[in-house]
Amino acid sequence: MRVFDHVGVPTDERRSGEMYVEATKVWVTDPAKDPRRIEYLRFEPDSPVAGPVRDLPHVAFQTDDLDREIEGAEILLGPFQPTPTLRVVFVRKDGAVFEFMENKAGTGADWFSA
Repeated sequence: MRVFDHVGVPTDERRSGEMYVEATKVWVTDPAKDPRRIEYLRFEPDSPVAGPVRDLPHVAFQTDDLDREIEGAEILLGPFQPTPTLRVVFVRKDGAVFEFMENKAGTGADWFSA
């Protein structure tokens, strides 16, 4: 099962309520608190994230099978585990960047409160 979660938008502006993700050295906002489901991403200068994941917007989905989602896709970043219950991967499919998240707490769970 795949469920839309958010649209990720890179920015260089600080945002209220940012959370730091150590694994990727990026500050992110909680898309559940945005009426448009936008997650803003502000990368540290020394972030290991480069290329399309850092430079382009992405569409994110929660999934119950991360391994299925990455079959045949070009992996751009990950899979990595930003929280104990969450696995994340960024891929390129059909010329666009997608993020897939598998949350052990269940599809629809808010990983910001994990």
